[in-house]
Amino acid sequence: MSQSYFSHLVCAECNKTHNASSIQNVCSDPACLGSLLAQYKFSESTVTKKDLKSRPFTMWRYQEFLPVLRPENIVTLGEGGTPLLKADRLGSAFGFPDLYIKDEGGNPTGSFKARGMSAAISKAKELGIKKVAIPTAGNAGVALAAYGAKAGLEVLVYMPIETPEQHKQECRYYGAKVVEVAGNIGDCGKLVAELCQKEGYFNISTLKEPYRLEGKKTMGYELAEQFNWELPDVILYPTGGGTGLIGFWKAFEELEALGWIGKKRPRIIAVQSDHCDGVVSAFHNKSISVEAIDRGFTVANGLRVPKPYADKLVLRILNDYKGTAIGINDTDILEALGEISRYEGLFPAPEGAALWAATKQLKAQQIISESDKIVLINTGNGYKYADNIWG
Repeated sequence: MSQSYFSHLVCAECNKTHNASSIQNVCSDPACLGSLLAQYKFSESTVTKKDLKSRPFTMWRYQEFLPVLRPENIVTLGEGGTPLLKADRLGSAFGFPDLYIKDEGGNPTGSFKARGMSAAISKAKELGIKKVAIPTAGNAGVALAAYGAKAGLEVLVYMPIETPEQHKQECRYYGAKVVEVAGNIGDCGKLVAELCQKEGYFNISTLKEPYRLEGKKTMGYELAEQFNWELPDVILYPTGGGTGLIGFWKAFEELEALGWIGKKRPRIIAVQSDHCDGVVSAFHNKSISVEAIDRGFTVANGLRVPKPYADKLVLRILNDYKGTAIGINDTDILEALGEISRYEGLFPAPEGAALWAATKQLKAQQIISESDKIVLINTGNGYKYADNIWG
C-alpha cells in the first residue's frame, strides 16, 4: 500500500489553509473558528478501483485517502467493511422494492464511531498527542476509550448522566476516566473545552478536530464500492453532530475528483429526534445556521445534540444535495425498531430505527417514492441501548 496523498487542511467556512504537520483543532482565525477539512492530492493518485479488490475489507483499504502518513501509526481494531443488506422483507411489506440498510452495528465497540476514532487516534499518535478528552452522548466516548487504550493514550470522557449505564461502564473497562454531567452533550462540551485549555488535553469533540470526519467518510467510499460505483437515489442519515452526514458528502466529492464516480448525487435526508430538531427547524425555515433546541431525553441518545458545531455546512449539504430534514418522536422510533427486527433480523440502534420511521413518513408526504433506491445508515447496535429500549 502506497503512502497517503494527504496534503493540508482547509477551513470549511473561510477556506483558510492550515498546516497539517502541526496539531490543529479548528480554524485559527478567531472570527471564524470553522471546522477543518483534510485535503488530498487526487490529481497525483495512481490508485485504481481494481487495486482495492486485493485489499482487506476494512476502512483502511482506502489508506491513501486517509490522513495518516506513516502506516506504522495506524491504530485499528478492524473497523469498517460493514455489510450493505437488501431489506427485502421490510421493503416488500411496506412498498419499498429497492430498500437497503448499511449496518454499522458490527463495528468494534458496536457503532460507526469506531471509524472516526480509528482515524483520529491514529493521527493523534502520529502527531505525538498523549492525552485526549471528549464530550459524548455515549458511543463516541466508548470508541475513544477503546482506541485510546489500543494506542496507550490517557482518555477522559464527559457524558450526560442520562447516558445508558452500559456506555459508562464500557469506557471504564477500557481504562478511561468518566465524568457524568447533569445536562446534555453541549454542557459536556463546555466542560471539555475548559479542561483542554487548562490541562493540555487534546479536544476530540465532533468537528472540533479534523480527523474523525476522515474515518466517517469511508462509509461513503464503501457504499459507492458496494453499489459498483453507482450511487443510490436517497440516503437517510441520523443527524446529531452531523459528522457522518458531512462524511458522505466529502466522500462523494473526493470520489468524483478521483474519477471513480460521476456527477450524480443522492438526496441526503437528515433525520433527528423531535426532542432535539434544530437542523429540521433551520432547514425548513431556510436559515443558514441552527438555533440550539433541547427538549430533553430521547431513546436515541446520539440524536440529543442541541446544535451541531458545523451546522452551516450541514445545511449547505442538505440544500446542495436536494435533501430535507425530518424529526421523529420516540414512539415512532421504537415502533420502527420493532419492525426492522421482525422483518430483517437486525436489532438497530434507535438512531438507525428513526430512519425507517422517517422513510414511511416521507413516502406518505410524497417526498420519496417506491421507485427510489433508498439506503438507511444504521449507525449502531441496539443492544447498547437496552436501558432505553426496555426501560
